[in-house]
Amino acid sequence: MTTPPAALPRRPRNWLLIATHLAAWVPLGRVLLSTFGNPNAVNPIQDLTFGTGLPALIFLLLSLAVTPANTLFGWRWALPLRKWLGLYAFFYATAHLLIFVGLDYGFDVGLLSEAIFEKRYALVGLAAFLILLPLALTSTRGWQQRLGKVWKQLHRLVYLAAALAVVHFVWLVKADIREPLAYGAVLGVLLLARLPAVRRRLARLRSPSGRAPQATSGAPPGVPSDPAS
Repeated sequence: MTTPPAALPRRPRNWLLIATHLAAWVPLGRVLLSTFGNPNAVNPIQDLTFGTGLPALIFLLLSLAVTPANTLFGWRWALPLRKWLGLYAFFYATAHLLIFVGLDYGFDVGLLSEAIFEKRYALVGLAAFLILLPLALTSTRGWQQRLGKVWKQLHRLVYLAAALAVVHFVWLVKADIREPLAYGAVLGVLLLARLPAVRRRLARLRSPSGRAPQATSGAPPGVPSDPAS
């Protein structure tokens, strides 16, 4: 018997994935154009540093926003984007680190050691990157199956990485910290939305009956489930 179309699970929309991939490269294109296309650039290395670090934080927050959006609005179609948003966050974080290590310090181990241990923003930023590294490497369904319950415990470290990234931003800008604190507030809301009591309340808001929908595994095939679920 054929399953009615209405009963079929909503699968990722190709156009949405394509749009996400295209949009993810826009920050890189903008910073490269503004840096190398502007002969009057005062500090191109600093421009590249900020132009890759901020997108890393934004994509990380967007990846954390997918599950609360699904809980509150029923946006299950957005779940396949979660992994890609996280991977693009790691991509920009890697570019951010390479610019710092290569362009700023010329891969000089001695200078880098001094910078990392003398500048607290550098130490915290490196810690955030080292946390994201194993998460990116184990982001596939295959690794989720291999690691089992350990996978969820490992990927819960993304919350710590995001918090460290915000602290890195705050300590980096030093003077006007309003922008990094705004991102910190967004992270606080996203973490609050993951508390079981808050999730149940958000789910009730979406349910016409006022009752929380029955819990499911959440992610469509091929999409790692959220570690907080």
